[in-house]
Amino acid sequence: MRIAVTGGNGKLGRAVVTYLRESGHEVLSIDRVGERSETSVVVDLTDYGQVVDVLHGLDDRHNGFDALVHLAAIPAPGLAPDAETFRNNMLSTYNVLQAARRAGIKRIVTASSETVLGLPFETPPPYIPVDEEYDTRPESTYSLTKHLEEELERKLVRWDPELSITALRFSNVMSPEDYAGFSAWQDDASIRKWNLWGYIDARDGAQAVLRALELSRPGFDMFIIAAADTVMERSNESLVAEMFPGVEVRGDLGEHDTLLSIAKARRVLGYEPRYSWRDA
Repeated sequence: MRIAVTGGNGKLGRAVVTYLRESGHEVLSIDRVGERSETSVVVDLTDYGQVVDVLHGLDDRHNGFDALVHLAAIPAPGLAPDAETFRNNMLSTYNVLQAARRAGIKRIVTASSETVLGLPFETPPPYIPVDEEYDTRPESTYSLTKHLEEELERKLVRWDPELSITALRFSNVMSPEDYAGFSAWQDDASIRKWNLWGYIDARDGAQAVLRALELSRPGFDMFIIAAADTVMERSNESLVAEMFPGVEVRGDLGEHDTLLSIAKARRVLGYEPRYSWRDA
C-alpha cells in the first residue's frame, strides 16, 4: 500500500514508519517537525490547505494514497496549555480526516489513547482488567480530545458507509532504551498506578497499526493496544489489593498479565505483542 503517516517523527511514528516500510509498503511521513526528504514532508496539520494538498499529490513523490495513519498530536497532558492542546489536536484530526475523505482514502487508522479509559484512575476503574466495554471517562483536556476524535470518527463512517476508521487506544509508548528506567518504580507501586502499570513497546504499536490497516472493515472500531505484561515485578494480585481494594476483578489476573485488556485486539486484529521489558 501507499501509506501516509502523520506524526512520523514521533516515538511511535518512527517505529510505525520503519515497520511499514520493512513490511513492503511505500510510506510518506508527514510532520511539522523534522526535515523534508525523499520520504518525509513538513506540513502544518492545523492548516487544512496544506493537508488536503499533500494528501492529493506532491510533485513527483506521489499522486495519492491507499491508506492513512494519523498519529500526530500534542501527545500528553501538560505539554502545552489546555486550550492549545484542544486547538491543535482537534483541528489537526478534523483536517486530516476530512482531507483524506476528499482524497478518496478509505483505510484510516488513528492514534487514540488509554487515557479515555479514565486515567489517571484517581477515581478507580469500574473493574479490572479494563476493556473497551464501558463508556469513555476523559479526565484531562488531552483525553477529552481523544474522546471527541473517536466521536468524530463514528460520525464520519456513518456519512460514508465505505469508510473504515480504526482508533487504537495506545498505552504509554516505550522504546527499548526506556527499559533501563523501569527499576525506578519497583519499590513504589503508586508511581505507575495511574495507568494500571501498563505500557506498549513502540514496535508492537507498529504491528497493531499494520494489522488494523490490513483488516480495514467498513465502519468504526476501537482497540486497547498494550504490551502483554505490566511494568512491575510484583504480582497483579498484590498490586490490585494494595492500590484498588474493592474494585471488581473479572477473571484471572495472571502473575504479570496486562491489566489493560488486549483480548479484543487479539481476537479481532490478530494482534500479539512480541516485546517485553523483561526480555531487555
